[in-house]
Amino acid sequence: MPSKEAASTDLDQIQLTQFLSHQHLCDSLTIGEIHILLGYLTLMDLKKGEILSDIGDVGDSLYLVVKGEIAVTFDERGEEGEVVRAASGGLVGVMSFFDKQPRSVRLVAKAPKTQVLKLSRAMYKRMKVEQPYIAINIVEQAIISLDNLFRRVSSDFAQFSHYLYGAGYK
Repeated sequence: MPSKEAASTDLDQIQLTQFLSHQHLCDSLTIGEIHILLGYLTLMDLKKGEILSDIGDVGDSLYLVVKGEIAVTFDERGEEGEVVRAASGGLVGVMSFFDKQPRSVRLVAKAPKTQVLKLSRAMYKRMKVEQPYIAINIVEQAIISLDNLFRRVSSDFAQFSHYLYGAGYK
């Protein structure tokens, strides 16, 4: 399981506020609202190769990549296949978080000193009641994240199909 949840210092709070202020998620939020958002999030440190969430887990959290990369991977007969990588600013763990179904993929840190901001389901439920405007921003970011993933996978599939059945097939 993931490394320790990092203790958040004043310097961390300043750096995270600056980081979030440059993310699409917080485009419409004031600095004060970003500070409120940070109160719902937990900073986590991960080592390269560390599994953030595994296949079969029901997603009780979603994650915003702060530093490093998180790969979304699957297991194919003992071999790891990679669907996509999320770098700084990427949101992962969205589908299982919202549909409460077991994960069909694994979330793995692919860079040393990877950091993510974790939003637990309990904190999200609280946020929906206490800060609905911020919660809507989370949902919008989740939709954008899933749309980007769908477009990348669709493009890869179209290229592969074209190779198999189109001009690339011989």
